[in-house]
Amino acid sequence: MKTDDIKAIVESLLFASGVPLPLRRLVEVIGATKTEVKEALAALRAEYTGPYRGVRLREVAGGYQFRTVADYADYVHALGRDKPVKLSRAALETLAIIAYRQPVTKIEIEAIRGVDVDGVLHSLLTRKLITVLGRKDVPGRPWIYGTSQQFLEIFNLDSITDLPPLPELHAPTANTYAKDTPDSTAPEDSESSRALLAASGGTVDPSRPRAGEWTNGHTSGNNRGPATGPH
Repeated sequence: MKTDDIKAIVESLLFASGVPLPLRRLVEVIGATKTEVKEALAALRAEYTGPYRGVRLREVAGGYQFRTVADYADYVHALGRDKPVKLSRAALETLAIIAYRQPVTKIEIEAIRGVDVDGVLHSLLTRKLITVLGRKDVPGRPWIYGTSQQFLEIFNLDSITDLPPLPELHAPTANTYAKDTPDSTAPEDSESSRALLAASGGTVDPSRPRAGEWTNGHTSGNNRGPATGPH
């Protein structure tokens, strides 16, 4: 198969697909070699990088997808096809904590935000921006959360490691007027109080690698947390 033919097929597949297509899927559908498909992708990316093009070929959420150029976002929004995702400040703060600290439990999120996050977690699960990764092997066996593939798509990230680095912060000064601190040995969460959140659209993500800390029979995600940007 000629290179130009492969390039044309790749272009049509990316145009027709509503989700990012991984390299392996393109190779499988086209029947070409991985090298040939990569060369076609590189040629397409170069073509769409030129001036006066309204789309770009991007690597997003582990695959390839045509994305509109940010300079023309207002026109795309005016068309009314895609309503931008609007999140409250509380939702954005909670989503940021999950993105940078995942896998993370509800009580760990609340320890950082200082408020109850039941409603916010329900909203993020409903919007499919986060997913349930399993349960943490501690007393109470709380649900653990991480970001979803849709999160990567919306924020134009290929993987969670593409998040921008957090700014360096000074260590907080101890509050000498604070009341009793919570007992660190207390159970994190009870199963009964978390069942509603897990059932609110969250599903165990089977694509995450297993981490040794989570011994719950579910896939749990990377225990290291991201090292390092949105749409």
